[in-house]
Amino acid sequence: MRPTYQHLFKPSLISVALAAVLCAPLSAQQAQSQMQEDEAVEKIMVTATKRSLAIEDVPFSINAQTQKDIERSGANSLEDISRNIASISIQNLGPGQSQVSMRGVSAGQIVRDQPGVKEQVGVYLDESVISLSLFTPDLDFFDLSRVETLRGPQGTLFGSGSIGGTLRYITNQPEINSFDAKVEVNVNTKTDGGNGNHVKAMVNVPLVDDTLAMRAVVYRTGYAGFIDALGENGVLEEDVNDGFRLGGRVAFKYTPTENITITPRIILQDISVNGSNRQEVFNLFANPNTTTRPAISLGERQQYLLLQEDFKDETLIADLTAEYASNFANFTFVYSYTDRDILMSRDASSLSGSVSIDLGFPDEAVLLPSNLRDQTQVTQDTFELRAASNDESDLTWVAGIFTSDTERNYQQTLPTPGYDAFTDATLGAGTAASVANGFEANSPYNASLPYDLSQTAVFGELNYAFTDKLIVTLGSRWYDFEETRRFTTGGLFSNSDDQTDSTTSDGFTSRVIAQYELNDTVNLNAQVSQGFRLGGVNDPLNRSLCNTQDLDVFGGFQEYKDETLTNYEIGMKSSGRGWGANVSAFYADIEDLQVTLDAGSCSSRISFNVPKSTSQGIEFELTRQATKNLFVSFAGSFIQAEFGSTVFDSNGDVLGGVADGNRLASVPETSFAISSTYEFDEPLFGSSATYIQGSYQFVGDRITQPSDQIAGAGNFQSGLAFGGATGNETTEVDLMLDQYDTLNLSTGLVYDEFELLFYVNNVFDENALLSFDRERGGRARLGYRIGEPRTIGATFRMFFQ
Repeated sequence: MRPTYQHLFKPSLISVALAAVLCAPLSAQQAQSQMQEDEAVEKIMVTATKRSLAIEDVPFSINAQTQKDIERSGANSLEDISRNIASISIQNLGPGQSQVSMRGVSAGQIVRDQPGVKEQVGVYLDESVISLSLFTPDLDFFDLSRVETLRGPQGTLFGSGSIGGTLRYITNQPEINSFDAKVEVNVNTKTDGGNGNHVKAMVNVPLVDDTLAMRAVVYRTGYAGFIDALGENGVLEEDVNDGFRLGGRVAFKYTPTENITITPRIILQDISVNGSNRQEVFNLFANPNTTTRPAISLGERQQYLLLQEDFKDETLIADLTAEYASNFANFTFVYSYTDRDILMSRDASSLSGSVSIDLGFPDEAVLLPSNLRDQTQVTQDTFELRAASNDESDLTWVAGIFTSDTERNYQQTLPTPGYDAFTDATLGAGTAASVANGFEANSPYNASLPYDLSQTAVFGELNYAFTDKLIVTLGSRWYDFEETRRFTTGGLFSNSDDQTDSTTSDGFTSRVIAQYELNDTVNLNAQVSQGFRLGGVNDPLNRSLCNTQDLDVFGGFQEYKDETLTNYEIGMKSSGRGWGANVSAFYADIEDLQVTLDAGSCSSRISFNVPKSTSQGIEFELTRQATKNLFVSFAGSFIQAEFGSTVFDSNGDVLGGVADGNRLASVPETSFAISSTYEFDEPLFGSSATYIQGSYQFVGDRITQPSDQIAGAGNFQSGLAFGGATGNETTEVDLMLDQYDTLNLSTGLVYDEFELLFYVNNVFDENALLSFDRERGGRARLGYRIGEPRTIGATFRMFFQ
């Protein structure tokens, strides 16, 4: 039995532990040493308020992981970085497909075929919006200055999609009069998996003295696979989810005068992964109940495929930032263009086969390899013009206008060679052609969904110092959105739809923040803030696939409204004598939370509104320079996120576990991380510095969808007689995703011109269950998305100046 760790969270023990960490008496020598270290520490500057501030002066909850933090931990993904950040949860669905939630604000797992669903966390690369629902960009972290995590709704300055918070990747900018270069090489291996590697390089070159410089980055990462795929006739393919990421960026800084800075930049990245991190527990073609086919019990880190799967993401980002500093204000203009082409190609043979059984097709048709191809093409233009005061008066301000235009073309096809012949033979000659609706032959399902989304916003924020200790912030944003979508389908599994829908939304989102300096080391803050997420229209159900019960339950859902959130929060930031604390308590009142459910046999997902939901909790990040050599940090959160309303279906039954008091999906109630770094007094092997670092992360139990908390929800029956199985056999699955913990260790040797890092991630090889997938309501396939196994690696960095 796994330990519950509940005893760790008793208030009395927390109080004792924190008091011991933060308030332990120091000797006079230690105190003097730590005061000297405090003076030498460079302040972390962030731009979370659209102006540069020291992180301790930002009047809300924020975390910044610096370049040094990222490099020493060996972090290569957002999931890696998030381990030491409170109140953030990552669902790793594979490279380029991570889903982020903050502070318990979650609609559950959003899957590949819901392009109309909007993100709940805004993601920015410097000043450029790069958010895209379903596909959070998996950018490389090489040569980043920092990653800023802004917790809580950021609707005033960052708009829609930041209802839970905002993530900002801040890159190192070109430096005008200095040459700098760096090369990084890595090799790694995964337990019972493959080998990975990466090669990365950066160069900063002055081109014209005092006027022009260039900074360029290139990288290639080879992903090690760790999932094995069984196939027909006993075939076994190892490490099928390997792949690569290739890319680079180049930026120029041009300063024609001392008051003007112009920074154009272009980023190119290509991701190609050969499979997914899905661990299956049932497959129509591979399960313990078959008799005319080999009976198969799928094991840890295994799946069953008839076709190789593939994910590709080609990304182009071009942006330009121009800044002008006057005596009155600093003006900033930002233009960004994004072009992404994403293809998810997966083995849908079991899905198509399950429908074929329902239609009475022969076994030869059921076993046809079927390739579901989800393609997303996105182009987005955004403009922002803002001004910020630059004097030292009691009143400071920032104001701006933002516009964007997004075209998102989503297409889904199901090429299944030979399928039309079986269709005509079973259902009558000419049937396949009659339902094609203009799409290609031998593809029983096709959909085309072009979206056009435009928005305009005007925002502003005032900060007034009433006294030397009290600053009050007032901010608001007016927004206007319009979305148009056309939905066209064809093929035997479709309704042959052809319809156009549009949604509009406008309004204000605001916040009020008070910051009070209690003394030289403690700042208090309190706020009331708002956030919002746009609504949309559900795709029509695939009625020909639905059984009568699912059609009755889910057939009435069409539009869903905007989601709004009001956040009430108090916080404290404190630092001094080698320690720091960032603590916040929050209560979020969510109206019309957009919840996603699997529509069972319909092979569709629906979104709908829950009138009332809440998320409340405490988050903390504590740091301590325990000795001259030892630095310790402790971060975590306790969150209670639950529905405040009950939603009923057309039969009067509670819909999908959405009942007053039930948990929201994807939210661990408890999560924390402890990390420490120790630097040796006498560096080893002739190095100038030697350090060891360790981090431990605990993530509490979660559910993937609200319906997972219903009694008996984990008992699945396919209802399909195939391969000697009757379809009445039960596959029992625990839908409450187990808590998990991971331990990472690393050690580094720092020399004048190079650095060596050795690391072991997931030391105890924990097989973390991240989410649960059910293909066609579990009739075709059941599986978990899982985390990476133990990874052992080494990184070499060379510096040139």
